Amino acid sequence: MLILLPPSEGKTPATEGDPVDPAALWLPALAPARRRVLTRLVAMCRRTSARGIAGSLATLGLSAGQTSEVTRNAALESAPAAPAASVYSGVLYEALDAASLPAPAGEWLRSRAVVFSGLWGVVRLGDRIPAYRLSVGVTLPSVGGLTSYWKKALPGALDREAQGRPVLDLRSGAYAAMWTPPAPTSATVRVLHERLVGGVPTRSVVSHFNKATKGRLVRSLSEAAAAPTSIDEVVTALRDLKYTVEEQPVPPGRPRRLDVVVADL
Repeated sequence: MLILLPPSEGKTPATEGDPVDPAALWLPALAPARRRVLTRLVAMCRRTSARGIAGSLATLGLSAGQTSEVTRNAALESAPAAPAASVYSGVLYEALDAASLPAPAGEWLRSRAVVFSGLWGVVRLGDRIPAYRLSVGVTLPSVGGLTSYWKKALPGALDREAQGRPVLDLRSGAYAAMWTPPAPTSATVRVLHERLVGGVPTRSVVSHFNKATKGRLVRSLSEAAAAPTSIDEVVTALRDLKYTVEEQPVPPGRPRRLDVVVADL
């Protein structure tokens, strides 16, 4: 089983440790592609003139008050690295709380969860990375649009990893565009909040709690050491864990679509 996760915009920098080694990350065949993005990002962010800093902020989609993010990017090649599970600190990762998992559940998680990244392509949660700022929607000088860049680089390695395994896709739209898993063995997940409005059950997507529910869902699967061999078994595993899962129809050749319905946020 593979679980596909988005990164988080918020990150917690490591305070000590060796710098990142792109070749030591999961799927080392991606090291040249990672180094190219890293090198170009660092070179761009090392510009210290007012014009250079303004250009970096504009490229990264940041405001003038976020100049510290540019400064951090400029030092990525020598910055301390830590496990990705402790660097990513957004809503999903807070709900997942990987650090508090029992050892067997943590090992289960590290061997199955895959985080998509504009900088690294893909990493495991145990891979050591520094805190960085680079969304996949960025167009990087001398590299181009990162979505297209990784869309070309990832299939050769990821297609082999996904072969014969169910793939549970929890990514947001921008990161989902980086790689398309095999349709027959993959499923996307949408979280819906159900509540009564005037006595009528109403469902809606709520972004913040969508992320939190996905984090809790992955934690539940980790604690249960779920071992599904198909999407049908993934659905069964989630229902056994007391999640309300409904499948929606999709056109032929598309990933299956699962709705997880929650009443409490």
